[in-house]
Amino acid sequence: MASRPPSAAQGATSRPPTQSSARRRPSATPAAHRSGTPRRERYPGRPRGRFLSLGAGVQSLSVFLLACEGRIPRFDAALFADTGWEPKQVYAQLDTARKIGAQAGIPVLTVSNGNIRHDTLNPNARFVTMPLFVKNPDGTRGMARRQCTGDYKIRPLKKAVRELLGYPHPLRVPRGVFVDQAIGISTDEIHRAKDSDVNYTRNIFPLLDLGMSRSDCLAYLRERGLGDVVKSSCLGCPYSGNSRLRFIRDTDPQAWADLIEFDKAIRNGSPRANAEGKPLRGQFFIHRSLRPLDQVDLDATRSRPSAEEDDPDGCSPFSCRSGPAATVPVPQRPTAASRPSRAGT
Repeated sequence: MASRPPSAAQGATSRPPTQSSARRRPSATPAAHRSGTPRRERYPGRPRGRFLSLGAGVQSLSVFLLACEGRIPRFDAALFADTGWEPKQVYAQLDTARKIGAQAGIPVLTVSNGNIRHDTLNPNARFVTMPLFVKNPDGTRGMARRQCTGDYKIRPLKKAVRELLGYPHPLRVPRGVFVDQAIGISTDEIHRAKDSDVNYTRNIFPLLDLGMSRSDCLAYLRERGLGDVVKSSCLGCPYSGNSRLRFIRDTDPQAWADLIEFDKAIRNGSPRANAEGKPLRGQFFIHRSLRPLDQVDLDATRSRPSAEEDDPDGCSPFSCRSGPAATVPVPQRPTAASRPSRAGT
C-alpha cells in the first residue's frame, strides 16, 4: 500500500495477535477458568511509560517518525542500543532521529554494554560469541552460538527500562509495574513478533496495528526525504549478505579495512579463550564461504538471488533473526597436555 496516513486511534497500544501467538492459544478453556478461579493477568493496570526500541533502521525509524508526527501515540523516549560498531550510515540515521525527536519532544537515548569489536579481541574481556561461521577440522561448516544480541542489545535495553521505572537491578520490579515497548516489525515479518520474556515490559507492534509492510515503510520514509535508510546491524554481523558487504566496501573504505582486519584476528578463536587454553577446533570466518573476507568475490552474485547475496533482516534486539540451527564442533576430549577445548568460546 502507499504510505497512508494512519490515525492516532489506529496506533493503539494493544499487541495484535501474531501467527505464533495464535498457534499457542489453547483450544480448551484454561483450567483456572473451568474451576471458577480468575486467571492472573500478566499486565494489570496501565503502563508506566511508552518507549521505542530504536534500531535506527527502516522499520523502527518509521515507527519513530509516526510518533513524532502524532500519527500514533507519542513515546516518552526512544532507546538505541549501541554495539559501538555500527555502520556510519546507521549513526547518521540516529542523528537524524535525534533532531526530529528534539522538535517533537521525544528524546533519543543511547544505551550500551560496551564495544563488541573491542571486547571480542580483548584477551581480558569476557568473550561473547557472535554467530560466526566455523570451518570444522573435517571441512564442514558450523556456526558459533549467538550471544551478541542478548548482551549488546537486549541487556542494556532492559537495564535502561528498569532504571526508568525506578527499579534498577537488583531491586525487584513489583507486579503490575511495566512499560509498553514498541518494536518495529512490519507485516511481512510477523513471524518475528515475540512476547516479552519479562513482566516489566509489554511488547507492542505499531506497524502491525497499521498493516504496514517494509515497502510501505520505505515509501513513507522516501516521502519525508529519507530514501537511503540502511538496515541496522553491526559491521561484523556474519549474516551480512554480499550486497551489504559490497555496500560497506564501496561506501566506507575505512570500515571495510577494519572489517578485514577483524576477520583475520578472529580466525583461530577468541584471544580470551586461547589465553585460557581453550583453542577453537577449526577456524572462524565472517563470510559463509569459509574464506578470508579479502579473498571473497563479492561481485560474483550481484543481481543473482542466492543465500550469499541476500541481505540479513537487520538486528532488531527483540526479534533477532533465527537463521539456521547453531552448530559447532564437539569439544576435544581432555588430554594430559591440554585442557578441554570448546568451539565458540
